[in-house]
Amino acid sequence: MIDEIRAHLDALAKPRGAMGRLEALATELALTQGRIDARTTPRQAVLFAGDHGCVAEGVSAWPSAVTAMMVATILSGKATSNALAHAANCPLRLVDVGMVGARVAEPGFFRDARVADGTEPLGAGSAMSVAQFDAAWTVGAEEAARAVDAGAVLLIAGEMGIGNTTPAACLTALLTEIDPQAAVGRGAGADDAVLAAKRRVVATATARARDRADPREAIASVAGYEIAAMAGFYATGAARGVTLLLDGYVSTAAALIAERLAPGSVRAMIAGHRSAEPGHGAALAALGLAPVLEWEMRLGEGSGALTALPLLDAAAALLNDVVRLDQIGADRAD
Repeated sequence: MIDEIRAHLDALAKPRGAMGRLEALATELALTQGRIDARTTPRQAVLFAGDHGCVAEGVSAWPSAVTAMMVATILSGKATSNALAHAANCPLRLVDVGMVGARVAEPGFFRDARVADGTEPLGAGSAMSVAQFDAAWTVGAEEAARAVDAGAVLLIAGEMGIGNTTPAACLTALLTEIDPQAAVGRGAGADDAVLAAKRRVVATATARARDRADPREAIASVAGYEIAAMAGFYATGAARGVTLLLDGYVSTAAALIAERLAPGSVRAMIAGHRSAEPGHGAALAALGLAPVLEWEMRLGEGSGALTALPLLDAAAALLNDVVRLDQIGADRAD
């Protein structure tokens, strides 16, 4: 199909290749949907929230309580993800998969689908059971099916979970087979002491996971509830034939899970950006994806994908809204 897409782009009223990287992005977009007239609307962004037991092991500069604070901020419409989703005209939905504590009131875009009160610490044992992993995966799968049934042709998954770059590092090391130390970054501002603790936890948890014969058990042992939900979201979205616009390090860890457990999911994926986390490049390379943006972002919340979304809109416009040279009576001279 790629030759057909390129022929279509070459036939438009412009010199061949004149739109550079945008033409490559248009090709990626068309391939994810298997159609030349690929679209980016309607679309849906879903943020999945969860708490992490590894925070108690000193891996984060922030306490777990900040997860609930940020969820409340998102529900108030005042977070970065809200602002970027509004700017990109992208509906935003929030799903609690594994947060600790009392539930907030449920407005129209919030779903309480909690599987457990956060994961277990990574240093001493499994973050979750296979049954809990499957339950979180199902939450994400249901969210993707809901969005596609409502007409969405492009999906974005984001996350909110203090400490979640630690399980993301474990998953990246496990699923790409890189050295765990190369997968660990400073996340949301870790100092040297926190970074050292994070490296110890990731090394221990990854080594334990690599000793497990069952891939799902290995993945569950180092995952997070929001990460498992994003993996189910991606696998189902890919199976339904829509475009998946990935965010940063944590969402790409979920993409690695989706591709391992539902092979072929990567064909629906476009990488919105490459984050500042050192392991993100290895994750993207393992998936064979080139990022749209390299702006050193590292927030999460779907923010990098939402920032890249207008460029996908431009790619869709190029595919759908430009007249062909033969329709204006011109001969190609280039």
